[in-house]
Amino acid sequence: MRRKLVIGNWKMNGNRAANAALLAGIVSGLKDVNDRADCAVCVPAPYLAQCEQELNATAVAWGGQDLSIHASGAYTGEVAASMLTDFGSKYVLVGHSERRAYHGETNELVAQKAVVALAAGLVPVICVGETLEDREAGNTETVICAQLQAALEVIPAEQLSNVVLAYEPVWAIGTGKTATPQMAQEAHYFLRGCVARKSEQVAARIQILYGGSMKPDNAVELLAQADIDGGLIGGAALKAADFLAIIHA
Repeated sequence: MRRKLVIGNWKMNGNRAANAALLAGIVSGLKDVNDRADCAVCVPAPYLAQCEQELNATAVAWGGQDLSIHASGAYTGEVAASMLTDFGSKYVLVGHSERRAYHGETNELVAQKAVVALAAGLVPVICVGETLEDREAGNTETVICAQLQAALEVIPAEQLSNVVLAYEPVWAIGTGKTATPQMAQEAHYFLRGCVARKSEQVAARIQILYGGSMKPDNAVELLAQADIDGGLIGGAALKAADFLAIIHA
């Protein structure tokens, strides 16, 4: 059985005081969670040091929201993989829909970022998902396959086990809309099949998270689906009670 994984994406939110209260609440609430689930938070780069301080030796891992394909140099505002690992990060998001939409990140660039993350010992969480226009046109599988395939072409099969996938239908992020459990399951099953074409063994093991307005009131049904291995949580990750409810689900 694949372990469940719940990752909170804080997006561009937080301050030192609020972060401290949130992290303390999460750590305290995890004390009675069984060993079938892992959790992490992906935070703005300035708060990585705070996460390292607050979460070291706890059950909560942490990571970045993006990284550069460059190791160092004249790339103002970019964050290198080594900077993430310098603060004990385990995960890094790559290709989040907001990065694709607002920063013009291509499938090929996202794939490069995943390769850089793996080389640094980070676990890339590769995000894929379709817009409402794509879905209504019947292009969901075409779009998410192309997004994933770019990464599959450059990541060796033996390294794929160190990758996490996240299916995040763009039309369901921050909108309050959520894919039905059946719709989400169909997309997850399809993505697992895409991985299987490269390695059936990896496909059976790889964790595929759902990221599209997962909340305490829909988490149980979503997480009960055969190919949904956890969640990439946005708004609900900013409230300890909500985040914990999803982890407990």
